[in-house]
Amino acid sequence: MVKIRRALVSVSDKSGLVDFAKGLTELEVEILSTGGTAKLLRDSGIDVQNVSDVTGFPEILDGRVKTLHPKIHGGLLARRDLDDHMGAIEKLGIEPIDMVVVNLYPFEKTISKADVPIEEAIENIDIGGPSMVRSAAKNHQSVAVVVDPTDYEDILQEMKDSGGELPEPILKKLAVKAFAQTAGYDSTISSYLREKFTGETFPQSLSLGLTKLQDLRYGENPHQKAAFYKLVSERERLSIANATQLQGKELSYCNILDLDAAMAIVVDFQKPTASVIKHTNPSGVASAATLSEAFKTAYDADPLSAFGCVVGLNRKVGIATAKEIASHFVEAVIAPDYEDESLEVLGEKKNLRLLKTGTPIQRSSEDAGRRVFSYVRGGLLIQTDPYVEISRSQLKAVTDRKPTEIEVDAMLFGVKVCRHIKSNSILLVKGERTVGVGAGQMSRVDASTVAGMKAGEDASGSVLISDAFFPFRDGVDAAAKFGVAAIIQPGGSVRDEEVIQAANENGMAMVFSGVRLFKH
Repeated sequence: MVKIRRALVSVSDKSGLVDFAKGLTELEVEILSTGGTAKLLRDSGIDVQNVSDVTGFPEILDGRVKTLHPKIHGGLLARRDLDDHMGAIEKLGIEPIDMVVVNLYPFEKTISKADVPIEEAIENIDIGGPSMVRSAAKNHQSVAVVVDPTDYEDILQEMKDSGGELPEPILKKLAVKAFAQTAGYDSTISSYLREKFTGETFPQSLSLGLTKLQDLRYGENPHQKAAFYKLVSERERLSIANATQLQGKELSYCNILDLDAAMAIVVDFQKPTASVIKHTNPSGVASAATLSEAFKTAYDADPLSAFGCVVGLNRKVGIATAKEIASHFVEAVIAPDYEDESLEVLGEKKNLRLLKTGTPIQRSSEDAGRRVFSYVRGGLLIQTDPYVEISRSQLKAVTDRKPTEIEVDAMLFGVKVCRHIKSNSILLVKGERTVGVGAGQMSRVDASTVAGMKAGEDASGSVLISDAFFPFRDGVDAAAKFGVAAIIQPGGSVRDEEVIQAANENGMAMVFSGVRLFKH
């Protein structure tokens, strides 16, 4: 047990601080403080000693130097169990400090602002705070380090119950949290400065700071435990981590994956667009003049599969769209926002999870530098954002029949969807709506068959999008049996001529895009 007699308090986030400090003084803890924190505590009637009175030096360099002094760090780092340490600080007139209450300059909040000057960001790099946190955490056998305001209440209660002392398990837990905070803080800073100063996408050394947003009921299956973390070093404003849940049951592990997949599709479209997701694959996607029409069309693309779906929408949800959604069993919806009337309609579905991004769901300049992470045992795969613009000008017609303008429009719609379907994937499209999805098959001919089966009568006259080249003509022949009229694929197979011949024999138009769209 460590008796807390003297605490140094210096925080940026002052939530809950006054009550915590009052509780400490009631337990006869002496409080040292600096700057704005000291003023707040004094204004609240709490007796505070200035750190500058302890060190004998004023705060200098516009506050850059306040606590960087032997009388502070000696008081934190001296081991109470070593006579040499205690004798040394006594000889130098250094008093032990038993608790540090510190949270750091809001660097992450600062850089999240649009067009923040680099000078402002650098001024919000905390130096004294992390130094005190690390000193206290290193000497956690003797010093309590408190970096999270949500811990104030529990710490006070423990001290009240034990006469002002804290036990070893709590000290260890606080130290772990403290080191995690400084690690995440440094990771965010290094990530930001790397982007500004070097532009490296794949640096030799990479640190990732993660903050837990919530524990989940379970993982992909009930026997698995799970939690949801936010990657603080990646300043991605449009994300599930930054979205607000407005109603419904707690998000599940699978909900989060499906919501991310739903949003990832509609972000690529300018027109009102809806995606209907099952197990991270779309059962239907559509663009239309109105959002309600887009949702209805996307849902009706495969209503059997859409039962219990997750929905992504790239426009504010109005009453018409809300009524369409409410007429089906939908697990979750993510959209930029919701009209008040739509929330009343959807509110009748108590278990329906509604998420609001609060920002437009559209592609932005930040996406160009986005990185995609995939965990493998013992490592992390990192790649750049998979998005690539495919335009009319790069399409190469390779068959006797050339595609019509309507077919090309369908192709350009379809390639934006196909990149989000698990490989091997074949997608059938008419206009700006999907009619058949063949996802995650081990052979391309099977993917063609599944897509045609899903489309049914709608396969006739449709446009086929293949995420990769056809290694054999069998996939084209399978599509022809369903009445597919035109195909877009990357090309590049050693059997391209054989595949083109199959399209010619079946009266199809085929174009090469030169772009593979694998998704694993």
